[in-house]
Amino acid sequence: MLKERGLTAVLMLLVLVPAMLWLPQAGWALFTAAIIAIGGWEWGALAGFPERLRKLYGAFLFILMLALLFFLPGLAHWPDAGLSPFLLAVYGAASLFWLILVPLWLRQRWPCRGGGGALLGLMVLLPAWLAAVQFRDQGVPVLLAVLSLAWVADIAAYFSGRAFGRHKLAPSISPGKTWEGVAGAVLGVLVLGLLAGPRGDVGIVTWAALLVLLTAVSVVGDLFESLLKRQAGIKDSSALLPGHGGVLDRIDSLTAVLPVWACFFLLTSA
Repeated sequence: MLKERGLTAVLMLLVLVPAMLWLPQAGWALFTAAIIAIGGWEWGALAGFPERLRKLYGAFLFILMLALLFFLPGLAHWPDAGLSPFLLAVYGAASLFWLILVPLWLRQRWPCRGGGGALLGLMVLLPAWLAAVQFRDQGVPVLLAVLSLAWVADIAAYFSGRAFGRHKLAPSISPGKTWEGVAGAVLGVLVLGLLAGPRGDVGIVTWAALLVLLTAVSVVGDLFESLLKRQAGIKDSSALLPGHGGVLDRIDSLTAVLPVWACFFLLTSA
């Protein structure tokens, strides 16, 4: 299993890195839209859709993203003053969703089915796609910094949890996750973020607090998908990525981290 996971991870990087480095911005927007559309197809399984409706939902998401790019071409770039209010509303709503509604959802265990599940998928997937597109317009290093936060949190949580895990984080949702793993994730992200240094005029204390918040958001994103999979009675969102599950299993943390960080960027660059 570990060998299979490693091989799949290498193949994913061989696709992702050249796309980030060499695709034009419009090409990157379409590339990420295709990934999100696949995630939409997988989301249909979490919402209990039959296979045909799952495909239609993924296609609908892709067409919706194309329409947004066509009618609002500025969305493919870091926003100018004209689009900033619209995007602040999008990222602000997504941030409130991840910071307030999802933690409550994890406690209440509300269902994700039918039309409500379809709307929930839009809230989870579309802001993350917009943020991934716009961060890349600021430069590949900026996008990599955002992606690395979620990756480091995931890796540090895995290894610290295996080495020191004793106290379960949410045993009824994801039995393998521990508070020790969360502590390892926070430590790993703090080390990475403090070595890279704060952005712009942000003070070191504010920067450290943001890193801790984003790590918590990353964990919440992971737990949220785990809850929905458990409610749907499935182990993985799909079997597209051997050893990893599906696309949603790889981007669950990023769907939460990307819009929250984008909201912070917009607020601090205003």
